[in-house]
Amino acid sequence: MTIVTEAVPYGDVVRMPVHFDDLDAMGVLHNARYAVLMERAVVLWWAERGVSFSGGRPTTPDAFNVVREYSITFHRPVRGTGEIGVHFWLESMGTTSADYRFRVTSADGATVFAEGRRVNIRLDPATMRPVPWTEHGRAIGATLLRS
Repeated sequence: MTIVTEAVPYGDVVRMPVHFDDLDAMGVLHNARYAVLMERAVVLWWAERGVSFSGGRPTTPDAFNVVREYSITFHRPVRGTGEIGVHFWLESMGTTSADYRFRVTSADGATVFAEGRRVNIRLDPATMRPVPWTEHGRAIGATLLRS
């Protein structure tokens, strides 16, 4: 999957495919799949910047993080298969947390299907307790910050 940067004033957009098995019995994107699409878009974005998992191990300390909060508001259904956009940004980046906001849109960005918030916390793999983001992770994250 290649990230396609749209003309957005902040954050980034990753285009994601909606497959037939993502749909519910009514032929619309199942509500649980929005979180999956958001997750995949963010993981792809960070992986292209060297923050990922390889062989079951994090490539950098910042890859070891978990979702603490997740909320989503649905506006319109995504009908059928095809490509959608996931526009996401960091509203803030704390010492150990990253507060993402996102929109799931049509591929051209004209229609907003859903929007939400997701908060990630960086953890120490040994203690499973929150630890600060590295300076490297902070520098990458800063490119997603909404001013």
